[in-house]
Amino acid sequence: MRLPRDVGVIVVAAGRGERCAGDVPKQYQLIGGVPMVLRALRPFTSHPDVAQVVLVLPPEDAARPPAFLSVSSASSSSALSALTIVPGGPHRGDSVRAGLAGLRPGCAVVLVHDGARPFVDQGVIGAVIGVARKGEGAVPAVPLSDTLKEATPRDPTHIARTRPRAHLWRAQTPQGFPRAVLEEAHARAARDGHRASDDAALVEAMGVPVRLVPDSARNLKVTTREDLELAELLAEASP
Repeated sequence: MRLPRDVGVIVVAAGRGERCAGDVPKQYQLIGGVPMVLRALRPFTSHPDVAQVVLVLPPEDAARPPAFLSVSSASSSSALSALTIVPGGPHRGDSVRAGLAGLRPGCAVVLVHDGARPFVDQGVIGAVIGVARKGEGAVPAVPLSDTLKEATPRDPTHIARTRPRAHLWRAQTPQGFPRAVLEEAHARAARDGHRASDDAALVEAMGVPVRLVPDSARNLKVTTREDLELAELLAEASP
């Protein structure tokens, strides 16, 4: 039996990406001729379980969105008619809360995705949705394979100790949660003035179970110019 389309997605792209350099904001950089944020959106706007996608942009861009985000200028496969654009805030948590406020009531499950991750896999999206529908949080992640070195606080070039990497994973997105859980986590964070680098940390603090969903390193987050160059290679290798 086909489940209802009850998934809302928040794609956070409200930053300016200074570390990526260039005159064009990071989320609008072209990867294989396609703006990065558009690549990040398409797997969700075309997903059969997704009822709505909320894109969070800098306030000035939300007021006057780039032309490539219009339905008429995007490919039909993008299904951008499911897209809502809202202005973000000064911090990531503010932007996620703005995205939550823009979701329609029927979205019982919410995924939060970084607009700088242009290569998310449909299978990972489905797995995250499946966990969230069971009442828990889900985080796509990759097991760490590098040796971890911790530097001393006073000298960032001096190694203080080597950390064991067993049982450590690198968290990625989209992270998925029951909507009520994510809304409560962000309400508590706003009330307490607490910030976290991802949504799962806020949900974990509430004692709600959060599951790891195996992901691929291909789902990289573009942060630096070197990441952008790697993304170009991935786009060239894509079918």
